Amino acid sequence: MTDAPDALWLQWLLQALQSAQAALLQTLHALGLVPTLHGQPAWPWAWRLAGDTLLFDLGQARRLAITLGLLTLALLLAGLALAWRRPRLPLLALAALLPLLAPWPEWAAVRVAATPASFHASPTGFDARSIAHGQQLYRQLCVDCHGDDGRGHGPLAARQPVWPPNLAGPLLWRRADGDLLWHVLHGMHDARSNQPSMPAFAGRLSADDAWALIDAMKALAAGQMLRQTGQWLQPVRLPAFSLRCPAAPGRTASTDLRGQRLRVMVPGDTAPPPDPRVVTVALAPAGAGAAWPLAAGTDCQATDLAAWTALALIAGHTADAAALAGTQFIVDRAGWLRARSAPGAADWQEDDLVCRAASTSFPSTSTSSAAGPVPAAGTPGNDGLGSLIARMDAEPVRYVKGGVVH
Repeated sequence: MTDAPDALWLQWLLQALQSAQAALLQTLHALGLVPTLHGQPAWPWAWRLAGDTLLFDLGQARRLAITLGLLTLALLLAGLALAWRRPRLPLLALAALLPLLAPWPEWAAVRVAATPASFHASPTGFDARSIAHGQQLYRQLCVDCHGDDGRGHGPLAARQPVWPPNLAGPLLWRRADGDLLWHVLHGMHDARSNQPSMPAFAGRLSADDAWALIDAMKALAAGQMLRQTGQWLQPVRLPAFSLRCPAAPGRTASTDLRGQRLRVMVPGDTAPPPDPRVVTVALAPAGAGAAWPLAAGTDCQATDLAAWTALALIAGHTADAAALAGTQFIVDRAGWLRARSAPGAADWQEDDLVCRAASTSFPSTSTSSAAGPVPAAGTPGNDGLGSLIARMDAEPVRYVKGGVVH
């Protein structure tokens, strides 16, 4: 995963490659030419086109763009030749010549290894229950090798043919979700020795279990990044969970609040005052369930106890979820977690913005001049929350994988 390319033509090229392959797969599936795997069409080839390499080799990217342009022109000329009789031969000759003149890129620069699940999309929606279930599976199946923190230093790590990878880094964001699913279910092999480097869990996990495990690993990785760097260097969405909103009974899930800024409050000793700029969502304490009364100044309550577990992982509290008590989170209109305040903090500070444009890898953001200047925290007439909101609006998150904005 890298930042979105600045050149508009390169963004279009990478998006076209991704969209064309997805459309081809759906067409083949509709025609019955490819099977269904785990409820989604299976990619039939051992390779796929990807933009990761092209991001670092603009020469090959330009050659590919020119080649695609010439091939498109050749197809148009061939179509004109079929429609017009008189200039048919010259048009057909030119259409046949253009592919020969095209500066074809090197094959290795535009393809990467693929699995039958490369184009699979996770059906979970990064759900809090999925994360909680995946955490249990991680403790049962993965912790001995990858460790409690996912960094690959579990008690059995040294006995493996290949040292387990660090799951607490950007690895999980760089790889296609479908490829992660495939490797969880079917294992991995070392490219040099061909020895198994990770066991296959297809006999012990269903596809739903594997998707839940991937969600939990991403939540764990996000929390460890926050602990190590003080930032979420990769974009993290607010996990989906069920809600109770007395003033808006039609809103029963956190995703129903997409488009509004949220303040997610984990109950502690004191509750923040209400603020019209955010919708305040409180998590139910363990054992309370839906019967827990709404605290003063709270708009909605999370009735799903798994929300506490999921946010504890994302905040880096892998061992003691109770340490999350008193923490607050700010979520932007697109559903990204952007800021976190420590328990007992009197007001929001600039350092509370832990998903920001200053990160060198992610989130990739763009500054909109229409948003106006960003006021500094502590400026007269602006409180800390106001500064954070202005910064968030001026620097929206763009989730980019393989050069494509998702």
